[in-house]
Amino acid sequence: MKQTTVHDCKIVDIRKYTDNRGYLSVIEGCIDIPFEIKRIYYLYMVPEAARGAHAHKALQQFMIATSGSVHITLDDGTEKKTFVLDKPWKGLLVVPGLWRTLDNFSGGAVCMVLASEKYEAEDYIRDYGEFLKYKEL
Repeated sequence: MKQTTVHDCKIVDIRKYTDNRGYLSVIEGCIDIPFEIKRIYYLYMVPEAARGAHAHKALQQFMIATSGSVHITLDDGTEKKTFVLDKPWKGLLVVPGLWRTLDNFSGGAVCMVLASEKYEAEDYIRDYGEFLKYKEL
């Protein structure tokens, strides 16, 4: 298995169309992002706390701040990298095998996540020590 790193993640421009009625952004699975979208969820009204604090073994994600801003820190066990999402036409592609933390939500922020898989508890690594052991494989 390829050991993923924070350098495998990137900010992606989302297609946007504009006219006198405003903006429209489009994301299609397997076209704009490299996976079929099997689940969509979003975080909002987040108090001054962090979300995430876990890793996924197989799940890929595409995160968008549809309103406001959020900081996403990715950790591959060796290096950490923080991305700031603050434009609804930019998204962050997150590969499996990385610890993620979402924090610094601005007032009114909404972070939408497109996921490559349906929820499976077995895919989560929720203990950082276990994550580090997983990355040693």
